[in-house]
Amino acid sequence: MTQRLVLDHITAHYGSTRVLEDLSLDIAEGELVSLLGASGCGKTTTLRLIAGFLTPTSGTITLGGKDLTRLPAHKRDIGLVFQNYALFPHLSVADNVGFGLKQRGIAGEARTRRVGAMLERVGLTDLADRLPGALSGGQKQRVALARALVIEPPLLMFDEPLSNLDAKLRIDMRVEIRQLQRANGTTSVYVTHDQEEAFSISDRVAIMHQGRIMQLDTPEMLYQRPANAFVARFVGFENLIEMKVVAREGGNVTAETTGGVRLSLPADRFGAIPDRFVLASRADGLAVTDDPGSDGIPATLGLRTYLGRAYQYQCETPAGHLLANGPLTRPFEPGTTVRLVPVPEQCTILAPEAEA
Repeated sequence: MTQRLVLDHITAHYGSTRVLEDLSLDIAEGELVSLLGASGCGKTTTLRLIAGFLTPTSGTITLGGKDLTRLPAHKRDIGLVFQNYALFPHLSVADNVGFGLKQRGIAGEARTRRVGAMLERVGLTDLADRLPGALSGGQKQRVALARALVIEPPLLMFDEPLSNLDAKLRIDMRVEIRQLQRANGTTSVYVTHDQEEAFSISDRVAIMHQGRIMQLDTPEMLYQRPANAFVARFVGFENLIEMKVVAREGGNVTAETTGGVRLSLPADRFGAIPDRFVLASRADGLAVTDDPGSDGIPATLGLRTYLGRAYQYQCETPAGHLLANGPLTRPFEPGTTVRLVPVPEQCTILAPEAEA
């Protein structure tokens, strides 16, 4: 039976080093949530706390209303899928998958039936008698996944499970993991440093930094509407332009950059605009034009890079160094004077960094 997982105001120290700071997380029954961030952000510590390998300094962890905070790891009944597979080299594929069932006292025909059904689900029936040393990386990861799922855990946790696989196999395996997780409806926590992987596999993603969750949201909302400058940078908003409103008239807001450039921003397309804000955009969010009458940021183009779908330009502007993408049909030479026009659908409004 799958269950709701709740971390309530968790703080964790390694000696005098504070790794997690007042972290709270609520994962619904059957939901897959990824913990995403760079090394040292606290995501693996969070997983180890949930698994019972570490004990929090303060706060509580509950699963289905049961307090796990001080419960030993072997009593938590959690399914774990590790980066290095953690298979027993002397046991066959079938015996590896059935190991957890054996530990739980499930024997004979019942265990054989459940192992067989799980091997069929992960496409390993023909390899049941092989030893792990005779398997590919993808096959080993399927065995590890089958072993975690066969015990029907209330919670399934993944610790960088695909990082040892090549690029194509990673894509194939994340699809398989998602399909199996959805079919089982197992509440799941997935730890990764790979943004594409997290976004493709998750119901929601928690972006972490210095032991805190900076934003917990759907992949779509994180990508389109980051909550602060850190998350914006993390999901690829290369341009963060500090601005202040100098006039409001009807549906238009006139705002000025730190370099004195004024832009007219239609509120109905940009949304609510506070008196001070950061205009955040990806390179696609600044259209490159040599029309001198355009309402945009004056720029001198530097290095031009071919991206396949567009040309990307390094731009020097009064508002600082910016990145902008221009169409393949109209390449500009370095040194050309242009204007960078914000594309509302590709931009978002953030609070100033000091307040973010």
